[in-house]
Amino acid sequence: MAKLRKAGHPVSPVAISGRTIATTAWGKAWCSTMESFGDYNSRLPRGRTYVRNGSVVDLQITSGQVTANVAGSSLYTVKITIEPLPKDHWKALRDDCANGIDSLVDLLQGKLSKPVMERLCQPGTGLFPKPSEIKLSCTCPDWASMCKHVAATIYGIGARLDQQPELLFVLRGVNHQDLIANIDLKTPLAKPSPSPDNILKTDDMAALFGLDMEEAAPVKEPIPKIAPAVKKKPRAKKPRSN
Repeated sequence: MAKLRKAGHPVSPVAISGRTIATTAWGKAWCSTMESFGDYNSRLPRGRTYVRNGSVVDLQITSGQVTANVAGSSLYTVKITIEPLPKDHWKALRDDCANGIDSLVDLLQGKLSKPVMERLCQPGTGLFPKPSEIKLSCTCPDWASMCKHVAATIYGIGARLDQQPELLFVLRGVNHQDLIANIDLKTPLAKPSPSPDNILKTDDMAALFGLDMEEAAPVKEPIPKIAPAVKKKPRAKKPRSN
């Protein structure tokens, strides 16, 4: 893996702290869906052990495919191919969830109403793949299609969805933003006339925008001009006669 990282491959191991593999709504839903498949039951316990001890040393999720390197007695390569979600299936999901999701943040954090979450996670008609839509392969010598390395990868996907839930939509070949495309944004907003209390005064605007607003100079009345007083010349005194 060090060689791959040095060669520029974006190595992304699955790190589990403690025994809990997935803690978020999306991660738990993925693991629960995979565990509901009867064909996988015999290999899943070994897969849980492998993913907990850090054996999934690289996991990459792209559209329709998951590739992983899992360490065992050697380093094995796992490939899981998942068919894209059919267009009519995705449209039905979008229509059923219309206006039930307030924001992308709520969607990706799994903060959804119970009916919406149940619809997205519904077996067969929800967002998660059916067994017939999944193809598994591993380079290990185990004859079973679901070997412990593949099982560890499946749980690794659940752990990765804890951190990046949008990857589930990438894996199924759909855009998660479509789920909020039907939010009704056309409702007109009433425009009541502003009350006097809501009208900004000059001082309020200065405080709001942080401006030093220059006050207008007061208009001064012109001062009438007074003609200067004419000083009279003093009269010359006549000499007194003796």
